[in-house]
Formats: sequence, C-alpha cells, structure tokens
Amino acid sequence: MFSPDGKTLASANDDKTIKLWHRDTGKLISTLEGHSDAIYSVVFSPDGKTLASASGDKTIKLWHRDTGKLISTLKGHSNLVRSVVFSPDGKTLASASNDKTIKLWHRDTGKLISTLEGHGDGVLSVVFSPDGKTLASASIDNTIKLWNRDTGKLISTLEGHGKSVYNVVFSPDGKTLASASGDKTIKLWNLDIDDLLAQGCSWLKGYLISHSDAPRVCMNRE
Repeated sequence: MFSPDGKTLASANDDKTIKLWHRDTGKLISTLEGHSDAIYSVVFSPDGKTLASASGDKTIKLWHRDTGKLISTLKGHSNLVRSVVFSPDGKTLASASNDKTIKLWHRDTGKLISTLEGHGDGVLSVVFSPDGKTLASASIDNTIKLWNRDTGKLISTLEGHGKSVYNVVFSPDGKTLASASGDKTIKLWNLDIDDLLAQGCSWLKGYLISHSDAPRVCMNRE
C-alpha cells in the first residue's frame, strides 16, 4: 500500500509486523510491532499521517506514520479481521471480519459507531464509495452487499458469483463496482442511477437513502 504522497510503501505480513519502506531507495524505514497474529490488511489515512492494520488477533491497530508508535487498539470483532479502510474524509474506519460483520469506528476516539450484519459467512473486504456515503462488502457467502454509512442499513445484495468474493472496489466516479471472486471471474456492477431503474424502485429507495441528491424518480411509485 502506497502512502497518499506516494513516497512510502507499507507492507503487512504473517510475521505479525508492518514494515514501512522508502519508495525511491527501497530501504526499510521502520517496523511496527504489536499484533499477536498475522496481519491481513494495512492502509494509510487520507492525510497520510496514520496507518490502520487488521489482524488475525481480532483487532485493528492505529499507528503514527512518522514515529511508528501505536496510537490505539480497536477491539470488538469475535474472529480475525480481514480488511480495514478509512472513509474518504478520514474520520471513520470500517473493518471486515470472519465473524460475518462490518464494524464502523470513530478514528479519533476509537469508539465503535455501528455493526453491520447480514452476510451469511465471513467478510473478506470492505470499501467506501468515493463520496463516503455507501460501503460495499465482499464475503465468503458469494455476495457483495451495499450499505448506507449513516444508518447502517442494507441497501442491496449483489448476487452472481459462484464462489467467495475476495475483493471489491468502486470506480473513481462511484458509478461502477468491480468484484473479484474464487470463481475465477471479475464482475462489473453498474450503480448508475439511470440504469438502476431497470432493477425496480424497491432497490432505488435503498440507494436513495445514501444519495439524497439523486433524482426522485420513484416518487410516484411509493
């Protein structure tokens, strides 16, 4: 994972450490130690000052990039944590776990904001939409789910993969979602408001919860 300024790389490993590397020289800058199990994910905050790591020890840890010191440990998951990501505004963290949940955390206080439940198996990946209003999660249950960040409510479940979905990512404009699966395929999902009409207004009502600026195309169908 590159830092936002592109000058530093962070790597996570089964040896329970995170290492920071200088991009241009390839030299090791520092080693962050504190997890008691393998680390599955590491990410920089949007301002580049903080790192977050997700581990098999069921915790998320926040680290100071420059000093390498541990800032806080977020506890609440009951199984290993597979993925962690910052919201675009950097104020919120989302974590995905084998306990079948996604948790939202306040970055500054470390307090749990909400727990998103609905997947039938472990969650392998979670990501915020570019506008920060929606989350997408990928699971061993072969599905992708879309969630409203503010309410924590499920917007929609995207089905089509034949095996576990390992990763999911939004396009920069937020209109397309890409998912990668153990079924050997990558699928693109169209989230554009115009094309969602074909999926019925029941889907759109959920979509509009987190996209209040979108046209109220279903007003006469409610």
